[in-house]
Amino acid sequence: MTLITGVQPRPEEAHNMPYAPAVYVEAPKGFLFLAGCTASPLYHKHPHVPEEHVLPDDIREQTRRALANIKIILDSHNLTWRHVVKLTKYLTDMREMDAMYEVLVEHFGDWTPAGTLVCINNLSAPGARIELDMIAAVPA
Repeated sequence: MTLITGVQPRPEEAHNMPYAPAVYVEAPKGFLFLAGCTASPLYHKHPHVPEEHVLPDDIREQTRRALANIKIILDSHNLTWRHVVKLTKYLTDMREMDAMYEVLVEHFGDWTPAGTLVCINNLSAPGARIELDMIAAVPA
């Protein structure tokens, strides 16, 4: 039987979110589906409160913060970057792709999950220039 549950690595803050940061699918082997993360705090109020979304202008720092949010979710299931099997990257400026990839290598090292890169006009938080979502494989 497959069990599908929302993941709240900080359940005490779940009331601030209109969605789960991730969804876990438990089967003989599981998958963890991570919602998109920006440089904004993982847990923030909805509707958005501008003071919670003061973001750095630097794409490298925004990428590091988005990855730090994702690490919170991976840690909640004792997973590492090597468990990530799919990574979707959303950028508002394709010219920042190389800088983003520099930071991804800092975290992933020589591991390169399957990936998609999409350039879009806007993201959910004012000033957000990157959003990342992932799928991680959970060992049996």
